[in-house]
Amino acid sequence: MQKIKLMSHLVAGYPTDEKALVAARSLIKGGADILEIQLPFSDPSADGPAIQTACTQVLSRSYRTSDGLSFIKQIHSEFPEIPIYIMSYGSLIYTPGIDAFCKKAAECGVKGMIIPDLPFDFDEGLTAACKANGMINIPVAAPSMSDERLYKLAHAGFPFIYAALRVGITGTDTKIDDGTLEFLKKVSEGGSKVYGGFGISNGTQAKALADSVDAIVAGSVFVRLISENQQNVEKLAESIEAKARELSGF
Repeated sequence: MQKIKLMSHLVAGYPTDEKALVAARSLIKGGADILEIQLPFSDPSADGPAIQTACTQVLSRSYRTSDGLSFIKQIHSEFPEIPIYIMSYGSLIYTPGIDAFCKKAAECGVKGMIIPDLPFDFDEGLTAACKANGMINIPVAAPSMSDERLYKLAHAGFPFIYAALRVGITGTDTKIDDGTLEFLKKVSEGGSKVYGGFGISNGTQAKALADSVDAIVAGSVFVRLISENQQNVEKLAESIEAKARELSGF
């Protein structure tokens, strides 16, 4: 079987920086091609219970954005060949100033930003700030978008677009059907490469998506495995690697 390109999601610092680093190493060992690292946020609008709970737990330790960036820098120094994208929310990057934030992120090895609540055409200067610092902004397309708006996004010239495969929060099961594939076709028709995710948790889903996206995205499934196995580091590493292999066919 041909390997499927996998972008895997981690919450920085969850449950500890040390265990999150074990998870990152296991993801890469299991075939993850890209790491999407979430900076914990207090009121996430797109995340389901697993990721929300993880964010809350990390923030209860007074974890700061600077701690998350240090964690990313550590992963980048160990795996410089693996692209790292930051996933977070607008106020976290707007508060220190988007230009200043992007500069710091780039210095830590970040290659791209995924900020779901900053619309592609009102992004507070994020796309320009990313470009100025050698990164890319990856806007999010959702099935709830009107055809007109989806067309506008698809033809806006972004190198990559993150396609949320259904409406609502991530973490619950997503069925890949003809409607999903038609949506992905619309997202990619302007020439942008597409990352497809939201509720991807098994190899069957990954195979159904593989021909329609540049990479599949999986997040909550890994966060749940970390939660379940956080008391046993060896088991945590094994379960994360095994799931990454299942999804990527590695």
